[in-house]
Amino acid sequence: MQTLIQGQEKLGTILVKAGVITEQDLETALRLQRQDKGRLGETLIEMGVLSPQVLVDVLASRLGVKGCVLRHGLVDPAVTGIIDREEAKRLRVLPLFKVNNRLTVAMVEPQHLPAVDRLASLTGCEINPVLVMEQNYIEFAERYLSDEVSVDTFLLSLDKQEVEFIDKETPDDDTLTDLTRTDSSPVVNLVNLSLLTAIRDRASDVHVEPDHKHLRVRYRIDGVLRELLTAPRAMHAGVISRIKVLAKMDIAEKRLPQEGRVRIVVEGRDVDLRVSTMPTILGEKAVIRILDRANLNLDMAKLGFQEDSLAAFKRMLFRPHGLVLVTGPTGSGKTTTLYSALDLLRSVTVNILTVEDPVEYQLDLINQIHVQEHIGLTFARALRSILRQDPDVIMVGEIRDADTASVAVQAALTGHLVLSTLHTKSCIGTLARLTDMGVEPYLLASALNGVVAQRLARTICPDCRTTYIPDRQLLQAAGWSDHAPRIFYRGAGCKKCHDSGFKGRMGIYEVLEMDEMLYSLIYHGADEEAIREHLVKSQNFRSLRDEGLMLVEAGKSTLEEVLRVTHLETEETVRAEKKELARV
Repeated sequence: MQTLIQGQEKLGTILVKAGVITEQDLETALRLQRQDKGRLGETLIEMGVLSPQVLVDVLASRLGVKGCVLRHGLVDPAVTGIIDREEAKRLRVLPLFKVNNRLTVAMVEPQHLPAVDRLASLTGCEINPVLVMEQNYIEFAERYLSDEVSVDTFLLSLDKQEVEFIDKETPDDDTLTDLTRTDSSPVVNLVNLSLLTAIRDRASDVHVEPDHKHLRVRYRIDGVLRELLTAPRAMHAGVISRIKVLAKMDIAEKRLPQEGRVRIVVEGRDVDLRVSTMPTILGEKAVIRILDRANLNLDMAKLGFQEDSLAAFKRMLFRPHGLVLVTGPTGSGKTTTLYSALDLLRSVTVNILTVEDPVEYQLDLINQIHVQEHIGLTFARALRSILRQDPDVIMVGEIRDADTASVAVQAALTGHLVLSTLHTKSCIGTLARLTDMGVEPYLLASALNGVVAQRLARTICPDCRTTYIPDRQLLQAAGWSDHAPRIFYRGAGCKKCHDSGFKGRMGIYEVLEMDEMLYSLIYHGADEEAIREHLVKSQNFRSLRDEGLMLVEAGKSTLEEVLRVTHLETEETVRAEKKELARV
C-alpha cells in the first residue's frame, strides 16, 4: 500500500488499538514476518487471527473511506474500460460499477486526492473511492485490466476447434458444426466460453440463471459455486434457447422443466453434458452437469480410503454374492465409488449389468441401462428383468422405494453381488432405512455384506499451503486439547485455487463390514444404540468424524472443512438428538 501505513509497527498499533488483535498476536506476527520477509497484514491473516475483510475495514475506517475485498461479480466488466488501462494500472485503481453519474473505484491509495481528481477528470463522473489491499488489487487488475475484460472480446477469444458439439444420435459421425468461429454470435460464444472455462477448471456444474439486471453464469468447483461471468440481461433468452437447441429440447416450452443431453469434444476429448431447465419468476434457469471422463478416478486406492478400510471394502466386493451399499447425501461421490468398484470387478468372465438414472459414464464390458420412468422402466422393473439376463454382478443406481429394496435383497440372497446407494447419513442409518422400507431384519442380515458411508472433503491447495492455529472451539469439537502437539495446515489462497485455499476433493469413508455379532444384532432387530455400542467397541470401525480427523493429521485437509462435512456424525450429536427427542 506504499505509504498508506508508515511502517509495520504503526499498522500493528492500529490493529491493536482497534481491538482486532492482541499484543501477543502482534509480537508473534512480527517475529514470523521478520523470518518470512513478508507483509505484516498477510502474516496476521495466515496466522488466522485476522480476516482480510477485518483488516481492510480497520484501515478504511482510519482513512475515512469504505473498504472492500474484491471478488468476482463485484466488478462490472462494462465499466472497466471507462479509464485507460495503462492509466488505471499507474494509479492502481480498478473501476467497480457505476450508478447514475457516481463511479465506485477500488483504490490502493484512496487518500491520494490528486489521483481521485484525475479520475474525475478522465471519466466526468463523481468518484466514490473504496480501499482495497494491494495484493488483492494486483490479482484482479491482471484479469480485468487487460484485453480480456471486454465481455465481447473475451467471448470472441476462443480458438477454433476448441469446442465442438456432436449429434448424440450419431456419435461416430464427424463434427456437425464448428461453433467457435470468431464471427459467431455473442450468444454462441457465451455458451462456448462458459463450457470451455468450466471444463478447464474441472467444474462439475454450470448454472445459467437470470436476475433483475444481468444474466449470471456460475460454476461449481470442489462442491462450491463460484461466479464465472455476468452478461447483459437481454442475452438471457438467446442463451437459454441455444442450450436447449444443443440438448435437443423444446425451445418453445418455457413453463415446464425439461431435461436433455449433448456430447461435445473439448480439446480433443469427449465430454458429456446433462442439461436441466427450470422456470423461475425471472425466467428459465439452466443447469449443465459436466461429465468429463478425464475427471473420473477409477483407481480405488486414490479415492481416499485408509488402508484397512479399503481392504474391508474389497472383501465385501469379492464375496460371491451379497448386498454392498454406498450411502451419503447427493454430491458425496457415491457414483464414483460404485464405478471404481465395477472397474475392479469387470472382466470378460463376469457379466455385469447396471440400472442407472441417468447413466453418467459408459464403461467397457458393462451393460448399462438407463431408467425411463415415463414409459414404466423403473428401477424395480429393470432389476427384475436383469435377473433373467444371467448376471453375476448387478449395480442399482439408487434404492428409492420398498419395491426396489425388496428385489435387491432377494437378488443378493439368490447368488448375485448387488451394489447400490442410499441417501442416509451413516452406516447405521442405512440399516434403519432398509427396515423402514419393509425389508425383514433376518433377510437383511443374511443378504448384507457391508455398508460404506462417505463424504467429500476439499483438500488443501499445494501451491499456497501454510501452517496455522485453529480456533480453540474447533479443537474442542474435534476432541483435541488446546495443547495437542499437532501442526495444522490450510491454504492461504492463490490464483490456482481461486483464492479458496482448496484444490480438489478427497473421500472420507466410514466402512461397516458384517461380522458374526453384527449379523446377530441385525437378525434379532436390535436398535441403533445397541449396534452403535458394538461398533464403538470394535477395534476396526471408525466413524466419518474419526476418518476425517485422520486427513487433518496427515495435512491433507483443514479441521474446519472436516468438521463441516461430518458435522452430523459425532456420537455426542446423536446422543443429544435422542435426548431432545425424548424430552419433546
